[in-house]
Amino acid sequence: MVNSTAPDGIATVTRPPLRVAIADDHRLMLDGIKRALETAPDIRVVGEAMSGEEMLALVPRVKPDVVILDLRMPRGDGLSTLAELRRGYPDIKVIILSMFEDSEHIERALHQGAHGYVVKSINPLDLPSTIRQVVEGTVFHPRGTGAPEVAVPGAAAPPAQAPAGLTERELSILRLVAEGLSNLEIAGRLYVTEQTVKFHLSNIYRKLGVANRTEATRYAYRSGLIA
Repeated sequence: MVNSTAPDGIATVTRPPLRVAIADDHRLMLDGIKRALETAPDIRVVGEAMSGEEMLALVPRVKPDVVILDLRMPRGDGLSTLAELRRGYPDIKVIILSMFEDSEHIERALHQGAHGYVVKSINPLDLPSTIRQVVEGTVFHPRGTGAPEVAVPGAAAPPAQAPAGLTERELSILRLVAEGLSNLEIAGRLYVTEQTVKFHLSNIYRKLGVANRTEATRYAYRSGLIA
């Protein structure tokens, strides 16, 4: 912990960055995840591996808080490596990364002790917030066109699709827009970038057939999307 003093003289506590280690047998994916996480000031990538075996050798050296494991890897796949980490390092948060979106793969990973399951179709800009919320144990369910892109233990399954074709994340943003929050404030509330909020807003406008925030809010209230 690092103590600092705000301009008003009140002492604040800054948490050290989350230490993250990543394992994926595809270099392109490994580099992409690393770049996405390096944009977050509170996350530090401390190690990379291309197999489960390499990750198990890496963990005692770099002492990560979070380990991201590809489900399919040579020399120790994600689930077998997860089992070893759970036995030897129970305090480490483990997130399984996979291209599989079906409930069977998700439930199996969570049942075996994963703290989160991330589908590779996730927007890379949302990955830092995913890690934060998995560490904090909060529910995070951004959705694509199919299964949840992120699943955490104990999370209730969201509905297949919100009214008007909005995803759960888009509906959340629309509600915050209706509350009068700016893009920057919404980004801070949802732990995503302002660019991600703008991206979702453009989709909301297109799906609702509106041109701006005011029209979107009016449509939401009139259509019963927001109480």
